[in-house]
Amino acid sequence: MDQSTDTTTFADLALRPELVEALSSLGYEEPTPIQRESIPPLIAGQDLLGQAATGTGKTAAFALPMLEHLEGENRSKNPTGLILVPTRELAMQVSEAVHKYGRALGARVLPIYGGQPIGRQLQALSRGVDVVVATPGRAVDHIKRGTIPLKNIAMVVLDEADEMLDMGFAEDLDAILGALPAERQTVLFSATMPKRIESLARRHLSNPTTIRIEAPIVAKGDAPKVRQLAFMVPRSHKPAALGRILDVESPAAAIVFCRTRVEVDQLTETLNGRGYRAEALHGGMNQEGRDRVMARVRSGNADLLIATDVAARGLDIDLLTHVVNYDVPSAPESYVHRIGRVGRAGREGVAITLAEPREHRLLENIQRVTGDKIAIEKVPTISDLRNRRMELTLGTLRETLLDDDLDRYRTIVESLTDEFDLFDVALAAVKLTHEATTGAEDDVEIPEVEVRRKNDRKNDHGDRGDRGDRGDRGDRDKKGKKGKDRSIGVDSTRLYFPIGRSAQVRPGDLVGAITGEAGLAGKQIGSIEIADKFSLVEVPEKSADDIIRAMKKTTIKGRKVVPRRERFQRFER
Repeated sequence: MDQSTDTTTFADLALRPELVEALSSLGYEEPTPIQRESIPPLIAGQDLLGQAATGTGKTAAFALPMLEHLEGENRSKNPTGLILVPTRELAMQVSEAVHKYGRALGARVLPIYGGQPIGRQLQALSRGVDVVVATPGRAVDHIKRGTIPLKNIAMVVLDEADEMLDMGFAEDLDAILGALPAERQTVLFSATMPKRIESLARRHLSNPTTIRIEAPIVAKGDAPKVRQLAFMVPRSHKPAALGRILDVESPAAAIVFCRTRVEVDQLTETLNGRGYRAEALHGGMNQEGRDRVMARVRSGNADLLIATDVAARGLDIDLLTHVVNYDVPSAPESYVHRIGRVGRAGREGVAITLAEPREHRLLENIQRVTGDKIAIEKVPTISDLRNRRMELTLGTLRETLLDDDLDRYRTIVESLTDEFDLFDVALAAVKLTHEATTGAEDDVEIPEVEVRRKNDRKNDHGDRGDRGDRGDRGDRDKKGKKGKDRSIGVDSTRLYFPIGRSAQVRPGDLVGAITGEAGLAGKQIGSIEIADKFSLVEVPEKSADDIIRAMKKTTIKGRKVVPRRERFQRFER
């Protein structure tokens, strides 16, 4: 697969120069299969029914054609694009991606989902929006209120349609699509293609182009016999989690695969700051630069190679012991090819994958296709890391004691034992060795996350909460027929912090402030959502008031931040 001669570029897809430049600046090196197949017919205005797994690049596949059709500076205040997604998390991700792609075009993008004050959404809509990214529940709210003008909608996208049907939004989707102009372009993407998806497509798509990106069948046993691990990690904690996992695993040499060259450069800088000798390899480098990097890796002068798939094609490194997927590969054959770089010639190898909670289906698909088990493990804790570092120090000292060349240090020991106890001298030497070889210690725990499964969707951080914002569904929730309308546990609550991304707040800042001031352990803090101007933090119900009081005495990022319990608004029809 890595020897492919397909050299299609984004410029070959007839996209605006502004979009091609934006993709280049974001580090996208070449279109994925779903992007190559989908973008031309979508730019031509055709309806499309696409099947592709999560993580295959679907967002760019539909967002770029939508932005391609944006008018100039004098465009209407009314939206021309509508994207429907199953969860609030995905709404934020898609909205952020569309904004990045369309920044040079001045694209105005608005995410709409439950759990967010509707007043803020109304203000944004009144100022003017080009693309609305919405969960079905909140979209129906606005349509019934008449606050989302639909007359100019030229393109509507249903992203992860099978997820939306699984979550019970069939009626909502029919209602939304029925309210849109008849003359429009309709796009439906789904990871699976059950009969109900085909039925939905027949009702609402007109003579669609059908695209299926099927994963090639990997024969059972083709995957190399290496130790295969996966860690569920929130996106914001991935760099810290990777560093900690590498500290525990202590690879002789490793390749870390990233999706884009921007991610490669950022991660290389982060890991070098952590004390690793990391080298970047991606398509933005010339051949001379690539040769220098590979020479350092093969000579053992670099511990880690951080690379994109495109740049790493055809590489073979004898010293390699570990392969890391910084994101879950979208196709099983890509996963097999990557991990096949270790465990060669009878040597042991380790394959590590960092997965976000919503990527668990990709992992399950890889296991099903390859027939191999990928063990889901917890990210090492601070205690695990300290124990591992102690083991490394012990090993270093043992190797040194076996060295014959120790006599020249004997006079130092003898002079110190005249003044100090020999055991204390040994302890001081061990301390110096430990600090010199292990570096600074972490002080923030990485929160645990659980795998989301279909029968757990009522506890999902998405549209069970979103649907609870709707009066009719909310009433049924209160009667207990549809489960809880919130995504948090019965013994938990969410606190609203009036500070967010615009103040450069990270999850670690919030966790550190809460644990430092309120005395909670990091593992007691649940999910964290950071928006532009605010953050939501899940905490134990019994500790909520104590945290609010404690936070009055401290600051975050130099600002006084007093949290409150999250308010869930309900609206009458």
